[in-house]
Amino acid sequence: MLNKVAGLGGLFAQRTDHPLANARELRRVLSELPKDNAFKALDEISGWLESLEGADNFPSGTLYEVLEQFEEAALVHLKRLSREYFGSARLSKSEENRLWSINYGFWTRLAAGYDRCLLAVDYKNRSGDLQKSMLPSLCVRQIIAFGQALKWEHFHYGPSRDSCWQSLGRALLVAEEAGVANKALALPGRRGMTSPLQEYQKVMIFQAASLDSLLPVGIELAEQVIAHFLPGFVFTVGAQIDSVYWVDLKLAQPPQRLARMPAKAAPTQRFLKPGNAHESMRAVLDTLERGGDMPPDINLGGQYPVKLLVTVFRHLANYLSPIPPQRLHDRHRVTHRMSVLNGLVNAFVVFFDEFGGKPAGLPMDTWVAENVSRGGFGALLGSAPGDWLKVGTLVAMQPEGGENWLLGIIRRYHRLSEKDARVGIQSLAKKALAIEVQVKSVSSYAKAAGMPALMLLDGNEAGEFRVVLPPMTFDTRESLEYVRDGQRFQLTPVALSEQTADYELARYRQSSLG
Repeated sequence: MLNKVAGLGGLFAQRTDHPLANARELRRVLSELPKDNAFKALDEISGWLESLEGADNFPSGTLYEVLEQFEEAALVHLKRLSREYFGSARLSKSEENRLWSINYGFWTRLAAGYDRCLLAVDYKNRSGDLQKSMLPSLCVRQIIAFGQALKWEHFHYGPSRDSCWQSLGRALLVAEEAGVANKALALPGRRGMTSPLQEYQKVMIFQAASLDSLLPVGIELAEQVIAHFLPGFVFTVGAQIDSVYWVDLKLAQPPQRLARMPAKAAPTQRFLKPGNAHESMRAVLDTLERGGDMPPDINLGGQYPVKLLVTVFRHLANYLSPIPPQRLHDRHRVTHRMSVLNGLVNAFVVFFDEFGGKPAGLPMDTWVAENVSRGGFGALLGSAPGDWLKVGTLVAMQPEGGENWLLGIIRRYHRLSEKDARVGIQSLAKKALAIEVQVKSVSSYAKAAGMPALMLLDGNEAGEFRVVLPPMTFDTRESLEYVRDGQRFQLTPVALSEQTADYELARYRQSSLG
């Protein structure tokens, strides 16, 4: 479809007879969109949106109506592809990129179209091509579209375009100047009432929540949680003593933490504080952590595992609090290359005595550590990130020129470009022991091979060891055994600390079996 309409921009650049300017032709195009193929339908819609980018003389009022109808036609397909993006645990990288590209491409083109309409608005003159009555819904739709594009950038961990914040700010400023910022309206296909101000607040809070340490499904859930608790946040024109974040609606700059007041006050500045929202989120988190159920009045648009709910509520209650988290350890700038291996199996090899820490033949990456603290590292990736790279990945690292390997977990991930990215790595251990474990009930080591595991030798609670295990291994009812230097040991389970699709991190107490 993109190829079919690619030439339309040049053909209609100086004319107003673009086919979509004709109401009958628009109805035909909409009626012929595939009903049972979401990807193809969105591809065709995106193609038509792309064709409009070159139609310079397209009347803005008509353009808005076209964009509005394409958006409403796309919603059902967007929901279907989003479910596919989040619902498949093992999408291949190419499938994931395909789904990401079609969603991100749609929202960015739609946002650009609405922004073009907004730039043409003459809201002080009712005789303008795009009437003042359209302003509330135009501003809402523009902000939603930019917000969705920003969310899909977060799913890919950037890079983010700061210019979108100028467009978002422009929509709110126009709505304020026209007196419609708080104008309540309902949009087809969406729940509840909204307004330009509410939609801007959602996007600002979403950005302020530092979501780059969550997996995409957690980012999606965080958006739903923010929308539910939105009435509890406080958004002000002037700074207050307990304001936490601020933004300038005229600047191409995302919201900033209010570590200190802006250098100069401006009427376009807006300030945010958590208000009652923090207490409310904290109360839900406390309920979930005690084993309670999600309150029935909270509709998050779907069913989510309790573990994910706890993770997201804990993150939001932390970052959207009256005092956001401060760095636990001082950073020290360094520039040091290090070799990196990913996954439990590769880490097992380098910590296994027989291999002597030599990962011959293993797929190794080279990163540059930019800073180091007691808690971990910040590193720059100078080449295209591997398909395996995501928040929560287990990595083994060896500083250049050193012999020892370190174990860590990727906690933050931000793409600077298609090739470059930055990661934040939490240090798990400087010393680890590669062992092969079996469930204690399987008494004969001759009958079954052991499972690879890593026993962490530092950073543990007194009397305990942390152990990295293959997924779906930990069970509070089952002890594990392993043999080292001819001696048998038993690991008695204490608690599961972390669980991913690739590994589990659990706490055990060790005893000798002779």
